[in-house]
Amino acid sequence: MPRRRAYSGSCIYESGYGLWRGCANTSNSLPNTHVTLTVLIRSQDSTTSLGVLRYKARLLLPRLLPVTRQTVSTMDYTRFLSDVSKGRQATILRDLFKLQLQDEEDWIYLIGGLPNAAYFPFTSGTLKMADGDTLEITPPLMVDALQYGNTIGYSPLLKQLCSLTQRLHDPPCWQHRDLMLTTGSQDGLDKAFSMLVNPGDFVLVEEPCYSSVISSLTPYQVRFLPVETDAEGMKPEALRNILSRWNPQEVRGATKDFPKFLYTNPTGANPSGGVLSETRRREIYGIACEYNFLILEDDPYYLQVYLEQPPPSFLKIDTECRVLRFDSFSKTLGGGLRIGYAIGAKALIDKMVLHAQVSSQCVSLMSQVIVSELLRKWGEDGFLKHSHNITLFYKQQRDAIVASAEKYLKGLCEWAVPAGGLFLWIKVTCLKDTTGMLLERAKKRKLVLVPGNSFMTDPSKPCPFIRVSFSFNTIHLLDEAMKRLADLIQDEIEFNASTGKSSS
Repeated sequence: MPRRRAYSGSCIYESGYGLWRGCANTSNSLPNTHVTLTVLIRSQDSTTSLGVLRYKARLLLPRLLPVTRQTVSTMDYTRFLSDVSKGRQATILRDLFKLQLQDEEDWIYLIGGLPNAAYFPFTSGTLKMADGDTLEITPPLMVDALQYGNTIGYSPLLKQLCSLTQRLHDPPCWQHRDLMLTTGSQDGLDKAFSMLVNPGDFVLVEEPCYSSVISSLTPYQVRFLPVETDAEGMKPEALRNILSRWNPQEVRGATKDFPKFLYTNPTGANPSGGVLSETRRREIYGIACEYNFLILEDDPYYLQVYLEQPPPSFLKIDTECRVLRFDSFSKTLGGGLRIGYAIGAKALIDKMVLHAQVSSQCVSLMSQVIVSELLRKWGEDGFLKHSHNITLFYKQQRDAIVASAEKYLKGLCEWAVPAGGLFLWIKVTCLKDTTGMLLERAKKRKLVLVPGNSFMTDPSKPCPFIRVSFSFNTIHLLDEAMKRLADLIQDEIEFNASTGKSSS
């Protein structure tokens, strides 16, 4: 019989077949073996509160992936790692903590400096929800929320996110992947860059590109390879043209002087609002396989798509386990929660976890508990219904700002109707550059907008674009903003004429 341990409704089975995980009242099938999972809670002190046991269990359980059998991926990820990442090793404390995971009877663990839960200042809480219902944070949950947690994430939330990921994406080779919580998707991206980038590396990015990605990569002194986009997103032929300087057979194992990854925000792209079609995704993925580089899929707007048939994610078509995906609850539950998660090859997630252990240590357990309890209360269907309602609202906002742009900006600007996300990407056709206008002279019109050069790999070049957010202002204010923008552009034309500058 395999040795059995169980905590807080979850079981871990150890056998000659490897590590198996599941939940109480469910079953997994091992080769030639059928096991019914049960809950066993061992306590030497009958007065020990269940809450403490539940906390202890969740802290100690390092993974909760719904897997069948752990196998080893045939893909070699070491060539992608930066020198810094190659140097990351598990700490002695982490190795010792593995002994605590065994939870042997009569052992005394004096490892972690965990604060005594009896002296936490909060014991429970109630959150009032927008629909009038309430979300209860019970005393055991409050202990979870205030105590240190696993770096990889709060085990109930990990389980929920794995289930949601399988429902939304049904990723191939799921047994080769892992999932970790991050402090928003930006935190995950920053850790991924640290894991993959050496100073001077080539980096493939779409252009325009999310400005924080450019800011995060610039200190590495990378050599950007910007890939041209249109209203639909990245152009596969543009990507292939950039890579044509290399022979794919000669660079498949390269560790330098060749891009290790492509960064893309394929759904509701920030700033363009483009949604990459399935045809383009498959073509880009094929190029990644041919040249052997990773795809960093940054997808915080995945559920904010205004198309009847949204395309599949890169993760869904990833048959070679070369996609590292970043998700976020910022656009669906609230940016202040700072809850994101990364999904990718176990070898890569492990390196990111090692980084997190010596930086953030763990994502806020209070936020993780709240999100987990909300998902438990709503269920996946409830969460997806909530997300759908948000998308309907943002679609109305998008339609309103496009209508206002048609009213005031026609003849001055060009734009594509965004298929997703929260932004309208406007090109001022009568100006070479919008930077001075927006950062200096827009104040007179009491208008604040983002100049397009913030999303370019070389911000010193003139750029005629403007990013406009339509997510949080009223329709009336959006209309007024487009009117002020039209007046501002006319002001700029007159300013350029008075100073002898050419507007176009």
